[in-house]
Order: sequence, then C-alpha cells, then structure tokens
Amino acid sequence: MKNCVSINLKKDQIVIKLSDEASHIEIIEALKKKLTELKKLYKEETTPIMVTGKILKNKEIDEIQELIKSKIDVEIDFDMPKSLGLHSIKKTFEREIAISETKFHRGSLRSGQKMESEGSLVIIGDVNSGAEVMASDHIIVLGALRGLAHAGAKGNKQAIIAAGLLDTVQIRIANMVKEIDRDEEPMHKQAYVSIDKDNIIID
Repeated sequence: MKNCVSINLKKDQIVIKLSDEASHIEIIEALKKKLTELKKLYKEETTPIMVTGKILKNKEIDEIQELIKSKIDVEIDFDMPKSLGLHSIKKTFEREIAISETKFHRGSLRSGQKMESEGSLVIIGDVNSGAEVMASDHIIVLGALRGLAHAGAKGNKQAIIAAGLLDTVQIRIANMVKEIDRDEEPMHKQAYVSIDKDNIIID
C-alpha cells in the first residue's frame, strides 16, 4: 500500500503518521525506507518523534519503537494508548469490533491484582474489591464483581460487562463512567451492563 507512512517535519517535533488501512507488515516495510531518508536529516539533532494515526497493539508499538530507535536514537512518543491502563489512555477511539480474541482466567482475583486483555476477558471466579480488570472489548465475570471493571478500554462503546453478582462502586465502558451508590442501589444478580444513548445501563 502506497503512502501508508507519512512524515511531517515540525518546529519542535517530527510527526510520523500511520495509515489506518495499512497492515502492520506494510507499515514496518514503509518505515524502514522512510527512516533511512529521515536519518539523513539527523546529525546532531535531537528532535523528538511523535507517532500517530493508527490504533496499535502493545506489541506493535514495541516493534515500531525498537525499529525507530535502531535507526535514530531520540525520544519517541505515541499519540494513542500505550497500554490499556486506566491512567495511560490519552485518547478515546471508536471502532467497530467484528471479531474479538477472548482471554480466560480460572480463579478469583485478589485485592491489588490487575488483569488486562486486548480482546475480551472471561473471569471464571470472583473479582474482589481492590482488584482491577480491563479489556478492549467485553468483560464477563462468572462470579461476583466487586473490584473495578473497564470494558471497551480503547473506545468500543458496544462492549458489555456481565457478572453473576454486581457489587462494585464503579464501572467503566469506553470513556463512560458510572458510580454506583451502594446505599441506594441493590446488588444486581446476573447483571448485564451496556451503553444506551450515552448512558451506562444495568439490566
């Protein structure tokens, strides 16, 4: 694919834009060629590089970062989530999810434990208070959900959270957050949580 990587020189940084429609292999091949040209501009320069455009998986980000570093040793930043962590999401992306990889975890998560998935996540057990689960797509907890759950963490508003027992104070889907007042709202059995008209609904 032509023009799957474009480079713009700005005053304080160099912006490398990746095409949404290009495959990861096409991007890597194009980057190798572009970086050879870009390296000629760098002599004693330390201008940082910003990579933007396509939503990348963590391993793709690592590969692109290593490739750039191997040619040009400067600071590199990505204008996209570097991980699924709640505090590292800089930008919300909306995308349609057709097929989702599912990660299964057998056993309960204790306080302080954290689990993430690039696809959907199924916990065969409980998510206890103080534990955290996060997925790009759906989260299913067969036991009790008492900890923090964030589905659709990269912007998928079609994502759902389902739990055998919902007993948590906060749930998140995409960029939406719902606080649950334990005094006002009863515990939900067989809970199904989704977004309807920009509101998080518990059924």
